[in-house]
Amino acid sequence: MNLVSCATENQWIQNAHKVSNIPLGENIGSRIQQFSLMNKFKKKVITVVAENLPDEQVDGLKQMFDEMDKDKNGSLTFEEFKDGLCLIGDQPLDDPDVRMLMDAADLDENGVLNYEEFMMVAIHLKRISNDDHLQQAFHHFDKNQNGYIEFEELKESLFEDQNSHNEKLVNDIIHDADLDKDGRISYPEFAAMMTTGMDWRMESRQYSRVMLNAISDKMFKDQI
Repeated sequence: MNLVSCATENQWIQNAHKVSNIPLGENIGSRIQQFSLMNKFKKKVITVVAENLPDEQVDGLKQMFDEMDKDKNGSLTFEEFKDGLCLIGDQPLDDPDVRMLMDAADLDENGVLNYEEFMMVAIHLKRISNDDHLQQAFHHFDKNQNGYIEFEELKESLFEDQNSHNEKLVNDIIHDADLDKDGRISYPEFAAMMTTGMDWRMESRQYSRVMLNAISDKMFKDQI
């Protein structure tokens, strides 16, 4: 499913406003493109993570998604997602925890999760106790293996053509992800980009952290 096609025009305008924190109507087109490009980058990260998972784990996650998708429309509503996580975890999760996971993974912010976004949930859950697969994905983009994703590396991963407008968008992505403003993306910044909206909320929810670890183990059958 094309992430861009999932959102209405009004939703895109709202998303651009959230990303930019600038008045609506100011440079909206550019910010929408940036929002879309960040999603494209995150989708590539998910793809790299999936490529490093054993086939049986990928098949297991796909089967899990299909079982949660009760109406078989290719996406999970909040209730479908909540009910599925309750079955995996053997006991109910609080609505705020389910909402936290869903919001963190809902890249197009259309209120439901497609399979790619469900994989994002798996990435979030596994990172609670294990960074290995995000580190593998980071090294995939860090072509010169110097510990940073730099401008040329990110541009190469997102675009095939040399377009000056594309260069501006890549610079914008780096600016958003680059927390220490040194012009490049370190691994901690990369991990923060992939898990934004989750970790800080977990700090005050120790019970939920234990519960989500258990769900993660069942999702991956303790093989990661």
